Amino acid sequence: MKKTINILKYIFLTLISLISIFPFLWMIISMTNKSIDISRGSLVPGTRLFENIKNLFHNNLNFGTSLINSAKIAVITTILALIISSIAGYGFEIYRSKLRDKIFGILLLSMMVPFASLMVPLFRMFRSFKIFGLNTTASVIIPSVSTAFLIFFFRQNTKSFPKDILEAGRIDGLNELQIFLKIFIPTMKSTYAAAAIITFMSSWNNYMWPLITLQTPSKRTAPLIISTMSSSYTPDYGMIMAGIVITTLPTALIFFLMQKRFVEGMLGSVKG
Repeated sequence: MKKTINILKYIFLTLISLISIFPFLWMIISMTNKSIDISRGSLVPGTRLFENIKNLFHNNLNFGTSLINSAKIAVITTILALIISSIAGYGFEIYRSKLRDKIFGILLLSMMVPFASLMVPLFRMFRSFKIFGLNTTASVIIPSVSTAFLIFFFRQNTKSFPKDILEAGRIDGLNELQIFLKIFIPTMKSTYAAAAIITFMSSWNNYMWPLITLQTPSKRTAPLIISTMSSSYTPDYGMIMAGIVITTLPTALIFFLMQKRFVEGMLGSVKG
């Protein structure tokens, strides 16, 4: 009886897995076909893979440049967000003050404000800037370098950080910056890995704000270029699918390489 139940469980999980990965498999198959075959719903691999990839990189949409733009924005945003948000989360948890919890509560309330309501104020603000104004990489990065979620995430994980290590570091003569750099960061590697994955994926897939602020075709990111492809009068679905698959690969690769750390970080594990 137990063996039968286990077999049924494996069959059920296999079916769920196939359903989950089917969209990605369909994209991979579609990037090898003609546009008309994709429209017909063909699930048979074709022979147009290299031609679709060639058309993707040799048109006037500058898809290759958009990948570089997306990578630059995502990497810089991730690095700055990890530094700023981890310092803020660390400070909220380690240092005591009368206003600490009130300020943190206001910060959490900001998570309830939808980004759509912030677009007009952000647009007006960046339009008034001379250096980091509209149509610059900085205008996309700055709003994302510190988010309430990341600060909350780092603070919650800092709760599991052994405070005795801090006291030991202070006794050994380390200042607060040295304690943060030499003790806190190495100990919280899993938390940093989870936050890096979340931030990188969010920045890489960001669509709405780059659409508003990046007004020059040469500065647009990959999601914007793919959206432009699909909105044409006669979209080439094979080329679009190739673009989607290529755009998905960096985030998928980062997640698979760091998935162990990601799970540990989300569970609040502390590694020495």
